Amino acid sequence: MSITTTASAEASAADTLFERLADVWVELEGRLERVPILARLAEGTVTLDDYRRLLFNLRQQVVDGSPWISRAASSFDGDHFELRSAAIRHAEEEHRDHLMLERDYVAIGGSLDELRAGRKNIGSEALSAYMFHYAGRPNPVGLLGAMFIIEGLGARRAAGWAARFQEVLGLADNQVQFMRYHQDADTEHTGNLEAIITSGAIDARAADEIVRCAQVVARLYALQLEELDR
Repeated sequence: MSITTTASAEASAADTLFERLADVWVELEGRLERVPILARLAEGTVTLDDYRRLLFNLRQQVVDGSPWISRAASSFDGDHFELRSAAIRHAEEEHRDHLMLERDYVAIGGSLDELRAGRKNIGSEALSAYMFHYAGRPNPVGLLGAMFIIEGLGARRAAGWAARFQEVLGLADNQVQFMRYHQDADTEHTGNLEAIITSGAIDARAADEIVRCAQVVARLYALQLEELDR
C-alpha cells in the first residue's frame, strides 16, 4: 500500500469517527433541550436560585475532573506515550477549575462552606464513578469520547449559557467566570482532540470505544443536569 493510499484511508477513518461523534452530539443537544433548568434558561424564566443550584451541583463533579484525568494518564503505557503526555497536561490545566466555580458561587451570595460540604447528585455520582472506572482501564483511549462531550459542552455551550444567565438575571462578569472561561479553554482542548483523531493513531477498535464512551458520558452528563439536588 502506498503512503498516499494509507493517508487517504486514515483520513477516511477519522471522517467516519467525526460523523459518528456528531450523531452522539445531536442526540445530546436534543436531550439538553428537555432539561428543566436549561428550558427555563431558554424561556427567560430561570431564577437566581436556579443558577445557584446549578453551580452547587456542577462543583461536586468538577472537582473530580483533574483526578480522573490523572488516573487515565497513569493507565497509558509506553506505546501510548503521546496520549499519556496529553492527559498529564490536561490534568494540570483542569485542577484549579473548581476554584473558579467556587468564586462565582460566593459572588452570588452562596456559602463556600456549604458548597464544599455538598454531595454529588444522582447523575454526578454515576458520571464520576464511570470516569474513574474507565480511567483505571489499561490504555483508556475511549476517554477521548468523554473529552469530546465534556470539552465540547464547554466550547460550544458554556459561554452561551453564561450570556443568557447574565441577560435574564443581570449578573456581573465576576459571577459567571467559570462558564465564560471554558469557552476559550475547551476550544483549545477540542482542537487537541481533533489533532489526535486525525493523527492516524486511532484504529477501528479504538474508534468504537471512543464512540461508546461518548454515548455513555453524554447520557450521564445530561442526567446530572436533570437530577439537581437529588
